[in-house]
Amino acid sequence: MLLMLNLDLPGPRENAEDHLTRLMQTYGSNILRVCYLYLKDHSLAQDAAQSTFLKAWKALGTLRAGSTEKAWLMRIAVNTCKSMLRSREYQLYAKSPDMEELPEPYTEDAHPDNTVLLAVLALPEKYREAVVLHYYQGFSSPEIAQILRIPQATVLTRLHRARKLLESELKGWYLSDE
Repeated sequence: MLLMLNLDLPGPRENAEDHLTRLMQTYGSNILRVCYLYLKDHSLAQDAAQSTFLKAWKALGTLRAGSTEKAWLMRIAVNTCKSMLRSREYQLYAKSPDMEELPEPYTEDAHPDNTVLLAVLALPEKYREAVVLHYYQGFSSPEIAQILRIPQATVLTRLHRARKLLESELKGWYLSDE
């Protein structure tokens, strides 16, 4: 059974344009952030986010009952970014990340430098995507398993191994001033 109801807002059934507009307003910055963390380029991330919402608009009818919109959109974004990474154009265009362009949610950070983010970006892809989805986007391990289409146990293993890699990489950084 396909679901086309707006579960967040009361009222009559949304049309496709209103549904897409709500998705973009609600999840746009999250999608852009994930795309940037995959592609490491603000312009490419904007293109990927735009492609994600275009694909979502074309596939609005495929959102199944029981699925969350955020997880569904993240799956589309992850697939879009992976396709871009495999493309020949990306291989020609690839460059190192510009940390000033990273869209971030407003939060106070005790460590305002980019040390942790650079360490996360340096992780192997399978660990990096689990860390980004869990710690930067706030997804639970079952949601990450759904997004990445892997078993939940694999998600937990990847998060554990990523933490171990980050711990060794960041050893001395966190407590170096004390």
